[in-house]
Amino acid sequence: MWQKFLFGAWAALVLAQAQTTATPPSFEVASIKAAEPLSAERMMAGQQRITVNVDAARVDFADVSLAELIRAAYRVRLYQISGPDWITTTRFDVVAKLPEGARSEQVPEMLQTLLAERFHLVLHNASKEMPVYALVIGKDGLKLKESSPDNAPDAAAAPAGGRGISPMSMDGPNGSARMSAGQNGLHVDLKNMTLPSMIDWLSRFTDRPVVDMTDLKARYDLGLDVSRDEMMNAARGAGMAIDAGGGGGRGGRGGNAASEPEGDSLATSLQKAGLKLEARRLPLTILVVDRMDKTPTEN
Repeated sequence: MWQKFLFGAWAALVLAQAQTTATPPSFEVASIKAAEPLSAERMMAGQQRITVNVDAARVDFADVSLAELIRAAYRVRLYQISGPDWITTTRFDVVAKLPEGARSEQVPEMLQTLLAERFHLVLHNASKEMPVYALVIGKDGLKLKESSPDNAPDAAAAPAGGRGISPMSMDGPNGSARMSAGQNGLHVDLKNMTLPSMIDWLSRFTDRPVVDMTDLKARYDLGLDVSRDEMMNAARGAGMAIDAGGGGGRGGRGGNAASEPEGDSLATSLQKAGLKLEARRLPLTILVVDRMDKTPTEN
C-alpha cells in the first residue's frame, strides 16, 4: 500500500518536472512592429531613441535590432553574436506583457521563446579565436577614480526609460552616462559605472571587442573623449551605413584604439586613468545564428 502510494507520488513529481522543463517561460502576449533604420541626423535631433524598459508587468523595446534582442535574450555581448549582416540593421519595436506572477528576471528566457516562435531563431555555441583589445592597468599604475558610495545609482529612482539608451544620456542600476559634443568629437562622462558596463561603452567606439583583464570590482567614474573616427565605429556597430573611408571593416580608417594616444581619443582618456587597451587574439565563446527569419510571424 505504502509502496504504491510512494511510487504514485514519485511518478507525479517526475511528470510535473518534465512538464515544467518542456514548457519554457513565455510572454502572455507580444506585439512586434518594424521600426525605422537608424539615422545619425534623427538621433542627434532627438527624434530617434533606442530604449529598453522592463518591469514586473511588461517589457518595451523601442527601435532595437535583432542582434540586440538576441543579446538581451542570451545575456551576451553584441560581439559574441555571429550571423547575417541584417540582424544588426533590421530593427523592431517590441511590447510584451508578462504573465501574472512572473518576475522580471525571467524576461531573457521569455525573449528566447519569442525569438524561437516568431522569428524561428536557431543557433548554437562555438568557440572562436578573435582579435580583441585587452583592458589592462598601465605601467604607471591605476589612476581611475572610484565612485563615492553615497552616489550609487538607485534603480527604483531612475526615470521612465532610464534603462534605455537615448541620444544624449543613459541611467540605470549599473551606472549612468552623459554625452556631449567634444572639441573634436564626443565626450562621455561615465559615473558609478561597473566594469562590465564600462567595457560595453568602450566596445561601442572600438573596431574590435574589449575584454576586461584588470580584475577591478568596484564602481568607477571615467571621462572619455571620443574622436570622430571612433564615433564612426560606434555608428557602424549600431547598423548605420557609413563609408569606411577606404579602410575596410568595422574600424574604418584610424580606428585603432590601441595605438599611441593622439589628441582627443579613447587611448588618451584611458591613459589618464592609468588604463590601456592592448591588441591581442583570444578564444571567445560566440552564438552562431543558424537560421532566423527577417520578418516575424503576425501578431
